[in-house]
Amino acid sequence: MDLLHILIPIHAVAASFVILLGPVNFLRRRKDAAHRFLGRTFAVMMYFVCVSGLFIYEGGGFTVFHGLAIFTLITTTLGIRAIMRGDVKAHRGNMIGSWAGTVAAGTFAALVPGRAIPTLAVDDPTLFWAIVAAIIAAATLWVLAVLSPQGRRFLHGRARARAARKRTASASASASGSAEVAAAPGQ
Repeated sequence: MDLLHILIPIHAVAASFVILLGPVNFLRRRKDAAHRFLGRTFAVMMYFVCVSGLFIYEGGGFTVFHGLAIFTLITTTLGIRAIMRGDVKAHRGNMIGSWAGTVAAGTFAALVPGRAIPTLAVDDPTLFWAIVAAIIAAATLWVLAVLSPQGRRFLHGRARARAARKRTASASASASGSAEVAAAPGQ
């Protein structure tokens, strides 16, 4: 099987998830455990989009889509690093920019004759719309599962466990620091 027959579906499904998950996270008021979980899904899918996109060549050359994939890899990584540092503004800007770039690339890919999206839509519209419906259904079910009461309980439990680990780590670090301070005067 040709590598493109594997990469293009991975690329298309991941890009569709990114396009559908982005607004859910951007427009939600609460930035809670569900936001973090959906954000991680968004980031993983974005990396699939970018990496798979780097290996999709039409005509064998480097295109603007490849440049956009590299740029988006960088902005997504910068967005993740920003939130790890607590810089919400940089995180928001990078992640929304990554999403907007994906929407723009998808729009252009759908409008360029001869590319996979318009070719499939013309050659087999039933299959095309079945794939679109399946991707929308899968992304919707994923979001509903994460935002459901059961999903929230699961995520809340994970958040509590993470907080407990942090408390334990900081308590043991401060206890070992106190032990070193107590030992210092007797030397």
